[in-house]
Amino acid sequence: MKLSRQIKPISYLRAHTAEIVRTLGERQEPLIITQNGEAKVVIQDIDSYEETENTIALLKILALGNRQIEAGQTEPASDVIARIRERSRAGSA
Repeated sequence: MKLSRQIKPISYLRAHTAEIVRTLGERQEPLIITQNGEAKVVIQDIDSYEETENTIALLKILALGNRQIEAGQTEPASDVIARIRERSRAGSA
């Protein structure tokens, strides 16, 4: 993806809205809108947006996990599995 091709002035957005919406869905590349020569807005199709949001959520989970590891707030998986099995047996008895 070459971002320099995806930069358009706000006047282009006004004049070509339907075409932009169609193109965003086909290419799945963001479009950067400028106003007075400065980048102001990024527009992207909904599928790409949702993928970006999911990626960000996953990265936040990974960062949280890394912080917990660094703080020593972890347990061996075998201990957790054993505790879950124990609770499961106690709940069905």
